[in-house]
Amino acid sequence: MKEAISFRTRKTSIYDKKSNAPFKISRSKFFNFLSCKRCFYLDRVKGLKEPSMPGWALNVAVDELLKKEFDLYRKEQKPHPIMLKHNLNFIPYQHKNLDIWRNSLKGGISYLDEKTNLIIHGGIDDLWFDLNKKKIVVVDYKAQSSTYPVTVSSYLNSEWHLSYKLQMDIYVHILRKMNFDVSDQTFFYVCNGEKKNDKFDNKIDFKTTLIPYQVNTSWIEEKLIEMKDVLNLDEAPKIEKTCEKCAYLEGGKKF
Repeated sequence: MKEAISFRTRKTSIYDKKSNAPFKISRSKFFNFLSCKRCFYLDRVKGLKEPSMPGWALNVAVDELLKKEFDLYRKEQKPHPIMLKHNLNFIPYQHKNLDIWRNSLKGGISYLDEKTNLIIHGGIDDLWFDLNKKKIVVVDYKAQSSTYPVTVSSYLNSEWHLSYKLQMDIYVHILRKMNFDVSDQTFFYVCNGEKKNDKFDNKIDFKTTLIPYQVNTSWIEEKLIEMKDVLNLDEAPKIEKTCEKCAYLEGGKKF
């Protein structure tokens, strides 16, 4: 096993307020800021590296298969059965850069926020096109395995899904800054792994549910300015009492 390290070594990951170069902030790091300013500051300014964790291999597999499935309909510019089921006059959106936008590590969607000199970026799952309104619709694939039925109210009102809604807000905001006409209406394409079968039999049956979500992007620009102010602080913000990571680090000091 490799020796564990406490701090980041890549200079582009660490913010330097003396530099005039734009600093890149991913959608996930933006959410980290919203969750805990102190942890965000220690990561982006001081370079404190959080413990790594393995990827979600099954979730990634579902994402990849869904992308292949929707690409078949995208190629023919025909509606997917889920669109017909919900009476949506949609087709998968076709663009030469779609594969780049899907890869957050090697491309993604992004724009330079001139007020803060921050590049905000992320990676989308899919885009559909509303033929009635002539607008792009952002879609995010979600794979899970819940015992309870997936409904619009239970899904959107879940405390654990707040980050999903913020994620959609940010994606729509970025695409609009890229000069695309994007709808306020977005969708979570939720694939729930069923547990009711009597045996595994080398397969998992999924039940899919389309969850509509109306985005709100009005809060984003104000929070970007607030995030830049935190990056420019000389000292780390105070401990967030609701942050488990802060509690863990403080607890470790006692030993």
